[in-house]
Amino acid sequence: MRKLFLLIVMSLSTMVLLNAQVEEKAAADAAVATTVKAAEIDSAKNWKFTGTVGLNAAQTALFNWAAGGNNNVTGFVFANMTLSFKKDKWTWDTNLDTELGEMFASDLNPKWRKSNDKLNLTTKGGFQMHPQWYLTLLGSFKSQYAPGYTYANNEAGDKTLISKWLSPSYTDLALGVEYRPNDIFTVGVYPVAGRLTTCLEEELRPNYGLPQNEDGTYKSVMAALGLRIHGGINYTLTKNLKVISTVTLFTPYTSKQQKFGNFDVDWDVAVTYNFLKVFSVSLMTSLKYYDQVKIDGAGWRKYSEGPRARVQFKEVVGLGIGYSF
Repeated sequence: MRKLFLLIVMSLSTMVLLNAQVEEKAAADAAVATTVKAAEIDSAKNWKFTGTVGLNAAQTALFNWAAGGNNNVTGFVFANMTLSFKKDKWTWDTNLDTELGEMFASDLNPKWRKSNDKLNLTTKGGFQMHPQWYLTLLGSFKSQYAPGYTYANNEAGDKTLISKWLSPSYTDLALGVEYRPNDIFTVGVYPVAGRLTTCLEEELRPNYGLPQNEDGTYKSVMAALGLRIHGGINYTLTKNLKVISTVTLFTPYTSKQQKFGNFDVDWDVAVTYNFLKVFSVSLMTSLKYYDQVKIDGAGWRKYSEGPRARVQFKEVVGLGIGYSF
């Protein structure tokens, strides 16, 4: 009887111990799950994804129109998106600004022509030295997707190549200080900035300031060390109205082709307004000035003949399908 009693007591004790271990393990697992979930929520709060994307189109049809004109259809897709990360004193931001479009005009030769083409990619990481000041390492890439041409005003439709993929392209790597007073506005000064200018198409290299070899041919790559200034605005005025703008200035310290203080300028502005959830009106402008890019202005300023550095400007107003986030 005593043995049976001891056996029962030992069995009950074992069951109690096992149950306690199970409860402890379950509590530990629950604590781990809670910690992981909290970490996931905290990690998600560190990321922010904003931007605008859309498809715009325009069409013109004329019949017995006394004032003249061309039947044409224009369409283009665009995207301006920013992915941001911030945790403790570290930040990381990546921006993609791109567009591509085509135009069809019934009375032109060739009828299909490129209307929009842009690829701008910028990424930067920062370390907070002061509540509003960050030590920043920045990289950027600018080019275009498809060949671009100028067209002669004749029936043959003669065209001259002026750009294509990586002809030209501009790749920057810069170290400097950035001022961030809020999530809307940033401006940075990068005294150590390297720029690689590339042009794979040999016939285009003289137009983009590539240096010559000893044999008279042109190099495909040009490297420069200089000063870069970069600013940006990403502002949602109302729920449906968004303004995104970036400006970049670059001037080399020592260059035979370009004097220090002659800045290359890239300034892009995109204003989008969404209505009825899926429709959008957009205004996009691009202003460029590159000291080494030579443009013949005879087509629009006949008194200013000969290729030289000129202000380039493009403006596009579109209506289509769009989404801002």
